[in-house]
Amino acid sequence: MVQPAHLSLHVPEPAVRPGGQPDFSNVKIAKAGSVPRPPVDAAAEDIRDLAYSIIRVLNRDGEAVGPWAGLLTDDELRTGLRHMMTLRAFDARMLMAQRQGKTSFYMQHLGEEAVSCAFRKALKKGDMNFPTYRQAGLLIADDYPMVEMMNQIFSNEADPLRGRQLPIMYSSKEHGFFTISGNLATQYVQAVGWAMASAIKNDSRIAAAWIGDGSTAESDFHSALVFASTYRAPVVLNVVNNQWAISTFQGIARGGSGTFAARGLGFGIPALRVDGNDYLAVYAVACWAAERARRNLGPTLVEYVTYRVGAHSTSDDPSAYRPKTESEVWPLGDPVLRLKKHLINRGAWSEERHVQAEAEIMDEVITAQRKAEENGTLHAGGKPSVRDIFEGVYAEMPPHLRRQRQQAGY
Repeated sequence: MVQPAHLSLHVPEPAVRPGGQPDFSNVKIAKAGSVPRPPVDAAAEDIRDLAYSIIRVLNRDGEAVGPWAGLLTDDELRTGLRHMMTLRAFDARMLMAQRQGKTSFYMQHLGEEAVSCAFRKALKKGDMNFPTYRQAGLLIADDYPMVEMMNQIFSNEADPLRGRQLPIMYSSKEHGFFTISGNLATQYVQAVGWAMASAIKNDSRIAAAWIGDGSTAESDFHSALVFASTYRAPVVLNVVNNQWAISTFQGIARGGSGTFAARGLGFGIPALRVDGNDYLAVYAVACWAAERARRNLGPTLVEYVTYRVGAHSTSDDPSAYRPKTESEVWPLGDPVLRLKKHLINRGAWSEERHVQAEAEIMDEVITAQRKAEENGTLHAGGKPSVRDIFEGVYAEMPPHLRRQRQQAGY
């Protein structure tokens, strides 16, 4: 009788470790314009292939090609470029501010600007995003004041959240930006619940859920898919696959699934993968998914294939787990440079205008920062009142909180 072999576990390993040669040969990239655009009412089983390909509009020459192209005017594209450039400049200044001790914490969006900036333009006023900490472009693209964002980052006396949230965890009902949760994946079930409530009320507003590749391993992700598919909730389920969680590569969370989008197929949810560094492709797919939700056709799962160029946060050192030069060989390029090239090819932009726009935008960001710093920073100037700790918890403050507030001197 043959003795059974000892049992063992398989632990996924990244293709390359720090000091090695970056390798993205496993990323299969479809030719721009080659992925079909199905009818909005297509059944999930009829478009299974879209969960394994990558929808792209911009080709290597900066041309917009294929069935997903042609939805944006030159003015809209220039506005989109400006939004991405603004987010990038905002990032640079706030990262510097953190290094100077003006705030305790910051998270960059470098390389991922197209995902949130383009998606926001596909939504309508009243729709609600349930974001993670790397979708500030949803606010930038909706003209939320940068000064307010900075006040929140600095936790100063003008902080709209009165110091009750971590820096970069914004909140704005008016701009369709639900309060960010530090406990990752919780926003997924919240988005589905909000969408279900909208449908129950016979409203017309839809929801958008956001999650990173690492957090798809959380149980809330799967619970959200169950409810979204069962009740055909009017929600767009977004997965931002930027290749890395804080210190682990995407293969840990993806498991045996070929793609993150493919997770939706097991729930009967239409699923698509899109080039997350292609502003035009992101916008087109977002419009397709949003229309499905508005037409009572149920949820759509969208995976954005992109790359986190910077560190996970100011508390992270990515050189400890990936090659320093990896971002330089990412095959889908830089979203800002790609849209810039497309506009120049169309005769709607130029190198000179781009340099001028960079200077103008940076001046706007610096001006906003100065105004915000007048209200205080982490270690200088005005702070929210201790009284604010007790406010906004209940509609009517209960006696025990009133006593605690009085004991605190307020």
